Amino acid sequence: KNSAKAMEKELVTCSLQEKEKTPINRSQIFQIPQRKDLDTKVIVVLGKAGMGKSILVQKICQDWSNGEFSQFEFVFWFDCKQISLPEKRYSLKELLLEFFVKPQEGSREIFEYILQHPAKVLLVFDGFKGLHDHEHFPRCSASQPEKDLCSIKELVSGLIQKKVLNGCTLLFTARPKDKPYQYVPKVDKTIEIVGFSPQQRELYITKYFEGLPYSDSALKLIKECEYLFSHCYSPVMCRFVCFLCETVLEMGEKSLPSTLTEVFLKFLQQKIMLMQTDVATTQNQESLATLARIAWCLGEKHQSAMKSDLLPSKEVKEFALKYGFFLPFAFPRHSDSEEDEFGSTFSDFVIQNFLCALHLSLAEELKNKSLTKYLSFPSKKKKPYNWLDLMPRFLAGLMFLQDDPYLCSLSNEDAKQSTKKQKTLLKYIRRLQINQFCPERLLELLRCVYETQSNYLLQHVALRLQPDLSFLGIVLTPPDVHVLHSILKRSRKEFSLDLRSSGIDMQGLKALVSLRNVVSFRASLSDTVRLWKSFEQTKDYELLKASTEKFVLDPFKAKTMKDISDLSDLVEMQEKMMNCVQDASDCTSYEIPAIRNLRKLEFALGPACGLQGFLKLVKILAAFPSLQHLDLDALSENGIGDEGAKSLSEVFPTLTSLETLNLSQNKITDLGAENLATALPSLSSLKTLSLYNNNICDFGAENLAKVLPAMKSLRVLDVQYNKITGVGAQQLTDSLRKCPHMKNLVMWNPTIPYGVLEHLQQLDSRISV
Repeated sequence: KNSAKAMEKELVTCSLQEKEKTPINRSQIFQIPQRKDLDTKVIVVLGKAGMGKSILVQKICQDWSNGEFSQFEFVFWFDCKQISLPEKRYSLKELLLEFFVKPQEGSREIFEYILQHPAKVLLVFDGFKGLHDHEHFPRCSASQPEKDLCSIKELVSGLIQKKVLNGCTLLFTARPKDKPYQYVPKVDKTIEIVGFSPQQRELYITKYFEGLPYSDSALKLIKECEYLFSHCYSPVMCRFVCFLCETVLEMGEKSLPSTLTEVFLKFLQQKIMLMQTDVATTQNQESLATLARIAWCLGEKHQSAMKSDLLPSKEVKEFALKYGFFLPFAFPRHSDSEEDEFGSTFSDFVIQNFLCALHLSLAEELKNKSLTKYLSFPSKKKKPYNWLDLMPRFLAGLMFLQDDPYLCSLSNEDAKQSTKKQKTLLKYIRRLQINQFCPERLLELLRCVYETQSNYLLQHVALRLQPDLSFLGIVLTPPDVHVLHSILKRSRKEFSLDLRSSGIDMQGLKALVSLRNVVSFRASLSDTVRLWKSFEQTKDYELLKASTEKFVLDPFKAKTMKDISDLSDLVEMQEKMMNCVQDASDCTSYEIPAIRNLRKLEFALGPACGLQGFLKLVKILAAFPSLQHLDLDALSENGIGDEGAKSLSEVFPTLTSLETLNLSQNKITDLGAENLATALPSLSSLKTLSLYNNNICDFGAENLAKVLPAMKSLRVLDVQYNKITGVGAQQLTDSLRKCPHMKNLVMWNPTIPYGVLEHLQQLDSRISV
């Protein structure tokens, strides 16, 4: 039962990509509408590593200190990397008033006030990944969690379960793949931090180099390296790229590295070499190798912090702090007599990933073949190293940078050993069944292969891609799109892409759609219409026409009001398209092929918006001349009722291609059945009509019976699970005798006596029970 709930919550998490994103200000973060009870409120901030989640919560703390968020008298911010070491135990009082801030006096009174006024307390836990071990989240078992010593996981569990400080506000930051919904039973608000847009990237870079003599050339240099510029959608990556660009320009060089691996190798080289003397070179190389091993040992345990006294030497500790690889922090003391205890945490998640890859590539104890097991795409089983999600691509990149002078200076290997590693990876990738990869594994393979910049590998992968590539529900970041675009461009195959719910940005969608060998694509309607409008504004009518001819809509499932609005916008766009293309050519009219070719339309908005959405849908149904299957049967029951049935019946004459109409479970009564029956003969192609599980009685059955003989194309009618009695059943049976074209009448109803139904079935074998 619990695993089923967890799966359901995971599905909810994934569906965030489908939802319409509404930008909010920081001042709106704690506004939770329709929430009036005094229980604990939980807010989750999602964002990939480096997106600025930590900066956001620090800014919230700063705003609070300047008088904003006045509903809170106390705000406590915790870095989960620092507080989640398994051997450390805290009481709630220690966590709040020792670890975060220690009052000079009155600690007991302050803590009592906090316990009595939890609604005035905000607790921020930055980095939810540090609070669980991907297996389970422990329940709080302490009898007095406010006073007893507990692990941080147990304390946070008590807060979530409302056993501790019930009524406070909890703010968690997490990466989407950390799946916080599996560990937090109820989330009141989810906020997603998305990366920089191309315009914001340019603004950041411009601000970074503001006032420097080479500010204009810096932006130009970074934009020329499209792959690195795409990585600048992540604020932390943007900072690294800007730092490296600054160094390159100061040294008089005119080009940037072409891969992320080269960026970080050069970053390490410049950061260390700028501050070191010749005497310190050997010592620094040894310290870097040791630090890389520490990064790997912690990474294997899903950790990025450790007690400082566990570092192997004073030199390594000083090296890590001097060059900014580590940040120090202090642990709270259980008593004044205890000595101060300090910890160290990696300053950046990306740096730890790179150092892990560096350790694996330098480790002499690892044989060439064993390196491939650390890549993320070898198996369908649970990936053991997915916590270090950047490490595999860094590792692949380093294996093909073995001739780099700086990397060679860190390694004891000769050229033959380096070549062996490359050959091992080449042989390994050649043996992979790429055409059987799921989208996640395929994407990770493409990322790793791109980092190698091996023409052979890039071409090998490009030639073995399946023609139908689906990234449905898989987040495609700007760097992912760049990699996919560059590899597709190498292939001679024609491709069909499914980009729905991928979060692809406008620039990426335009790039992929414009490829000549991409012959068809699916994407979110709103993004597609926005793309076409941009073509229209720039008067790029050739690209506009080409992209509309590639777009595929069939089959379409409407699950939200936004889907209906987007579909309406598409139909409206067709009118504009006709005018645009008419201006560009001698064509007198132009239909969007996706509209013309839509054959199956499913409607599943549920009871809350079912009728409202359906009435809006009905207005545009006539725009789909090839519509063959209209399905309104949804698990959550749309409930369009008689009003929806009447509205639909009015457009029946325009649905000349409709073959299947499923109106099951929609609360249609005799009145709705009467309206439908009047117009049903106008559906000249209808073969199957389902009115299963509605509220139709004998009067409705009588009206249906009257029009059956006129419905020459109808083959199957399903009216079971309604409220039809033996009288209505008899009328339908009598009408069936006049319909030799009918193949099946399904009409079991609990209100029809079994003997009557059995008798009618004996009279006509086409009746099913």
